[in-house]
Amino acid sequence: MEEDAGEGSVTKSVAMMACTAMALFYVAILYSPTWVLRLPPPSSFKQFMIRRFICAAISSLVSMLLSALILLPMRSWEVSHLFGVYGIRIDHIWQAMVFPLSLTSLMYAGSLLLKSLLIVSSWKQYKNQGRGIAIDYVKNVPQNILNWVFSTASSILAWRNYVVAPFTEELVFRACMIPLLLCGGFKTYSVIFLCPIFFSLAHLNHLLEFYSKHNHSLLKAFMVAGLQLGYTVIFGSYASLLFIRTGHIVAPIVAHIFCNFMGLPVLFARGKGMVSVAFVAGMVGFLWLLFPVTDPALYNDRTDNCRCWHGYCTWT
Repeated sequence: MEEDAGEGSVTKSVAMMACTAMALFYVAILYSPTWVLRLPPPSSFKQFMIRRFICAAISSLVSMLLSALILLPMRSWEVSHLFGVYGIRIDHIWQAMVFPLSLTSLMYAGSLLLKSLLIVSSWKQYKNQGRGIAIDYVKNVPQNILNWVFSTASSILAWRNYVVAPFTEELVFRACMIPLLLCGGFKTYSVIFLCPIFFSLAHLNHLLEFYSKHNHSLLKAFMVAGLQLGYTVIFGSYASLLFIRTGHIVAPIVAHIFCNFMGLPVLFARGKGMVSVAFVAGMVGFLWLLFPVTDPALYNDRTDNCRCWHGYCTWT
């Protein structure tokens, strides 16, 4: 991989300090309306979440600007270069959406099978209750889907889980941090395991939230927060690998949305041994296809003569 010393040249210490600052800022700004601006408490949960959405968006923009200031000298500030740093691309977009989504779904083979079994069970109950033949049940499916779509679109939590969190977190913790770490001289495997640490730091504020929700039980708060932090480390490593291997920010965003939608993978279900079999089979398939499906050649026309933030060049 060829690197231009005048462009994207940064030391490891600067990269680490910048990433730490971005992670802390992502959390700190969420509390700025009350602690810094001294705004009155929000009148509703929706208003509270909208404030956080605005703060997360500001944090993303500031992080992108900081990353650009460190990586790109003034003479090279071109839009194509800036977008290239963050993996914001239009080319190969369908590959960046379909392949990572299909790969990620393998981890949820058990969950998907369980959902399918529940749908079949619901259909049988509908039929046994004498509400008509199967075709009547099928006719209600489109209406149920529309109702779910409208309900989700009007939910402020859905906007947080499926829009704001995936886009802002991937922009900050993948698109901004990974180029800095790569250009700072960190090896790709080191970045894959280092970047999730910053990602986890941004979730430590949940410890206080869990602490207050569990009647100030510090042990329960640590257990719940520890489980979430462990999950964020695992997912953060996977999302980092997707970004580095594809060079496309859409890949980790799609995976992030899907994981938020599905929740934790179902490992087993009482009385349904096939769910565990499906989970194991899905994980085997996931590990087997992880590198072939994320082959940099699938997402890039060429993988040579790259800049330092193009981590996929080191995989070819």
